Amino acid sequence: MTSDTLSIKYLIPLLFVFLWSTGFIGAKYGLPYAEPFTFLFVRMLIAASLLFIVAILLRQTWPVKLRDYFNVALVGVLIHGVYLGGVFFAISRGVDAGMSALIVSLQPLITVILAAVLLSEPVTKAKTAGIAAGFTGVFLVLYGRGISAADSAPLGLLFCVFSLIGISIGTIYQKRYCTGIALLPGVCIQYTANVIFLLLLCLKFETMQIQWTGEFIFALSWLVIILSLGAVMLLMWLIQRGDAGQVASLFYLVPPFAAVEAWLLFNEQMTSISIAGMLLCVAGVAIVLKN
Repeated sequence: MTSDTLSIKYLIPLLFVFLWSTGFIGAKYGLPYAEPFTFLFVRMLIAASLLFIVAILLRQTWPVKLRDYFNVALVGVLIHGVYLGGVFFAISRGVDAGMSALIVSLQPLITVILAAVLLSEPVTKAKTAGIAAGFTGVFLVLYGRGISAADSAPLGLLFCVFSLIGISIGTIYQKRYCTGIALLPGVCIQYTANVIFLLLLCLKFETMQIQWTGEFIFALSWLVIILSLGAVMLLMWLIQRGDAGQVASLFYLVPPFAAVEAWLLFNEQMTSISIAGMLLCVAGVAIVLKN
């Protein structure tokens, strides 16, 4: 196996997963200095502007039909607005970064269930076992951290569930209505739709005050450059090399990455039962993705 093949098969996908996992850490690092929707609004505004410039410079093909813009925008609101908005809100209300990553990582399991109900896709015995393992793993993580830990942020945990539902429905909708749209313009449209969506939430529920500390600027810069732009570009490169499937199969590694990062940086709790539950979640999602 050549070094180039090794990088494509293992190192680049793992780098992508690592970058994606740091989004939960970046959120926790910056949220003490801005309200969750305001933080996410500024991130999306900067990312959409930069991505638009990149798409123009690269002469990307934009959708022609107004219906395509609507469909992509709706997917963007579900996947980025509801999903990220829920995660940011949950972390701001005290949910661990590792816990929020774990809950939303069940997205493939929920997507399989929704696909069976909405798209009549078959659910095999293996997928059923994977779904059961995943949810059992979540229970073990909650149990391992103690009921009091879960009770300390019930609203935050509820918003994690909203995030999970949002990204799951968004994935199904994208699968049905948004195939064939170029990735870079599509992501730009998604970000732009979220700028409007999040601005409405900010005006309704938040003061939009920001403490422009060094920590906040670092967290914002990381989330915009490394996540919203860098990870997307890396994903595009992997897709061009025909390795998108491998990236998808590695998404279940995000919770362990995020949990270890949160343990190292924020001293978040990691009991043996929690670790066992997390590994069970990883196994459950892996079974679903591979069957």
